[in-house]
Amino acid sequence: MTKLSVNINKIATLRNSRGGDMPNVAKAAVDCVRFGAQGITVHPRPDERHIRYSDVYQIKPLLDVEFNIEGNPIDKFIELVCKVHPAQVTLVPDAHDALTSNAGWDTVANAAFLKEVCRIFHSEGIRTSIFVDPDPVMVRGAADAGSDRIELYTYAYAHNFSAGREEAVAPYFKACSEAVKCGLEVNGGHDLNLDNLAYFKKVMPRLDEVSIGHALICDALYMGLEKTIAAYLDQLK
Repeated sequence: MTKLSVNINKIATLRNSRGGDMPNVAKAAVDCVRFGAQGITVHPRPDERHIRYSDVYQIKPLLDVEFNIEGNPIDKFIELVCKVHPAQVTLVPDAHDALTSNAGWDTVANAAFLKEVCRIFHSEGIRTSIFVDPDPVMVRGAADAGSDRIELYTYAYAHNFSAGREEAVAPYFKACSEAVKCGLEVNGGHDLNLDNLAYFKKVMPRLDEVSIGHALICDALYMGLEKTIAAYLDQLK
């Protein structure tokens, strides 16, 4: 079964919009696990507009499931990850002012840099995943850099799903197949939801984990967090 990692950034965004500690981000992480999530994802950005670095330190000892920290591997981020020691780090090429992740790595142009970052995290015993567009060339580049996994940037699939799911998923099938050839494990994330998740899972040759935040938290406003997590897990069976 593909694991569901819940990205709790949006809960932190709500907290930060008012100040104080409501909703409590650490409690939300624990509750997600209690309701069945097999992992928790956070994406601290340098401006800390949602998840704060202090949140990351607070959450880690509360979890008995996989902790995945996403972010652009600037020095401050690398230091955080090496201190916290999550199960997985996902490298995302976010600009400092990016609203949300909007592209995967050019693993060819950044080959030397990514190889060195993977070396650092591997020396700490941390599994490394590289965020890539559905391009077999970029997948091979991630493998050459020494990554353990890729995370496929699924925005294009989600955006084009309603117009034709077969065409929307085709590039992802090719990229995923290349990952399998390269010996990489495969994650997926960005705009996956209750409408498009099951089909994506069905078609992919391999899908180890999905990281879902925005859509899941939006659904939870209507369904409640427990029922929403159960619904997403059902899509992954």
